[in-house]
Amino acid sequence: MTSTVITGIGELTTNDELGTLSDAALVIDGDRVVWAGPATSAPDADERFDVDGRAVLPGWVDSHTHLVFAGDRTAEFAARMAGKPYQAGGIAVTVQATRAATDAELAANLRKHIAEAAAQGTTCVETKTGYGLTVADELRAAKIAAEADEVTFLGAHLVPPGSDADTYVDLVCGEMLDAVAPHVRWCDVFCEKGAFDADQSRRVLEAAKRRGLGLRVHGNQLAPGPGVRLAVELGAASVDHCTYLAESDVDALADSNTVATLLPACDLSTRQSLPDARALIDAGATVALASNCNPGSSYTSSMAFCVATAVLQMRMSIEEAVRAATWGGARALRRESGDGAVGVLRAGARADIHVLDAPSTTWLAYRPGVPLTHAVWRAGARLR
Repeated sequence: MTSTVITGIGELTTNDELGTLSDAALVIDGDRVVWAGPATSAPDADERFDVDGRAVLPGWVDSHTHLVFAGDRTAEFAARMAGKPYQAGGIAVTVQATRAATDAELAANLRKHIAEAAAQGTTCVETKTGYGLTVADELRAAKIAAEADEVTFLGAHLVPPGSDADTYVDLVCGEMLDAVAPHVRWCDVFCEKGAFDADQSRRVLEAAKRRGLGLRVHGNQLAPGPGVRLAVELGAASVDHCTYLAESDVDALADSNTVATLLPACDLSTRQSLPDARALIDAGATVALASNCNPGSSYTSSMAFCVATAVLQMRMSIEEAVRAATWGGARALRRESGDGAVGVLRAGARADIHVLDAPSTTWLAYRPGVPLTHAVWRAGARLR
């Protein structure tokens, strides 16, 4: 294997005990980081890459996307911008298009969006099923999604038109879960008015837990509801959206290991209030930021946009937002520690590296909307 020392780092964000360093260096060997620290102490390596004073941070960890889909929902977006409220039922439009697409079309679209995200510094991506809603279509979505880092079963995304909710939940908990479970690590449920209520969501999550899957929850997106409480009670790794939280929800998250994953691009696209990130952080909850990239409610793969929004509109500091979009996402996927960890830059971590064309991460919010990615490595391979 060939080792590379990345030197000339003006600001190095490690998300580890080293914290943030100036005048730093980083050494990678194969697919791992093997050293990080002051440039004056950097060990020799086979190759040298000088970033000339630029900032270096872990690659973005996007812990919530929906990338196995076909079609778009431009008309729905335009209607929302004209004043029509967002409703969960719009998912059915994407379900119809996705069912009609070939495997090759779905795989090509997935690869396109992963590559688009990688070009902007995203090096670890979770994605979900959920636009099939039949046993066969959810199974093929799970198999196609295997190109992402993490795959989540979201058969409980919406009750298919013409189906009875409880009967459909029986299918999700039985034949559908049996078919999909070998191909996924996680199970999610859309616990929301217009989708699945608390009892139905509990049935899905408990069935998945019995099958050994980790749990995730879409919760508290459209209104106050039981999603957060259910996620915390069942030990879910994350509850995502968290747009409408009661004080008791904030307290529950702060006292748990469940990550509050905030999806600000989605809230902007659906013209809803942004989550109260400040309340969550001040209470001691772990917060992640993710894109929720999907064709209906958040058609962006830009984690930098999410970070800028969190800083400019959600009262997060740049340090908090960058950590939430790297270490926080990794924590939501339970990948922030151990050998091959993501979202951190330390010896033994996967060599996922994002070099900004800027002297510090502050520029992500200081220059919002400006492409700032200079170079990207994923698992030690340089992508750009």
